[in-house]
Order: sequence, then structure tokens, then C-alpha cells
Amino acid sequence: MKNTEGFSLIELMVTLALVAILAALAAPSFSAMLANAQIRTGAQSINDGLVLARVEAIRRNARVIFTLGTQSTWGVTNESDTASVQSSPVADGSSNILVTTTPVGATKATFDGRGHLVTNTDATSSINQVDVTVPTSLLNTALAKNLRINVSSGGAIRLCNPNGTYGIGMGC
Repeated sequence: MKNTEGFSLIELMVTLALVAILAALAAPSFSAMLANAQIRTGAQSINDGLVLARVEAIRRNARVIFTLGTQSTWGVTNESDTASVQSSPVADGSSNILVTTTPVGATKATFDGRGHLVTNTDATSSINQVDVTVPTSLLNTALAKNLRINVSSGGAIRLCNPNGTYGIGMGC
């Protein structure tokens, strides 16, 4: 009598070959999904820091400074006594993202007690736009879902898609 339990070696090899083919097909879309999640996480972290700085300025009725560090790290401090309100952990966001500010090299945004963006006390340029992307070596530009954070002089902070149409969805 022949034993019919279990798998034969050929059945196991065919199954493993099919799994390998499916994994090879899914890998490019998975890496794109991962890179876009890193963009989203980094941009959301910076957006949250800017919103926190504005809210704290209104709550305290005092000038509060948002300072952008490397990648998506940031800190919020009270201008009068330089006390730290909050900062983002180093692990927040992603080490793979590229953060570009407008004007180029700007690292601070100061909000007054009304929540408006005002001139920095140290006379440096205030951040009015932050673009978050990933290197093209990591993800093709056509597949990247880059994000932008706009800060108006009135203090409005908006996270949007720079490749979208303004007024439609998240378009800038």
C-alpha cells in the first residue's frame, strides 16, 4: 500500500518557484509604497511641528519659534525664555527623505500671539514652504508622491501635493 500523506519533492519545488515569481513581481510596488510612506511620515511630522508652534503661540499669546533640523527633526521653543515646548524624536520620519525649504536654507518660522508668521528675531529668513521628497535613486520621480507644506504670512499651514491641481483634493 502506497503512503499518500504529505508533499512530493516536485510539488514542493513547483510551489516554491511560484512563490518566488510572485515575490519578484510584488517587490517593485512594495518598495514604492515604502518610499511614499516615508515621504508621508516625514512631511506629516514637519506639518505637526509647525501647527504645534502656531497653536502654542496663540495659547501663550507670545512668540514661538519652530526650528527645522536635519531630515524631519524639529523643535518648538518659546522665544522669550528659549524654553523647549516640544521636539520630534530623531527616529520620526525617515532617514531617506530629502527636505528642501523655501527660501533656500531657511530653518526657522516664528509665530506671534495671533498665530501669524512674523520676521525671525535673528533676521534669518522664515520658512514659507517645505518640500519633502526621496532621492530618485530610491524611487522613480513618476512613482513618488512628493508632499509640500505651505506656510502663509497669516499663519495658515497646508500639507499638499505639489503635482496636483490647486483646489482639487490635496493639490497645491
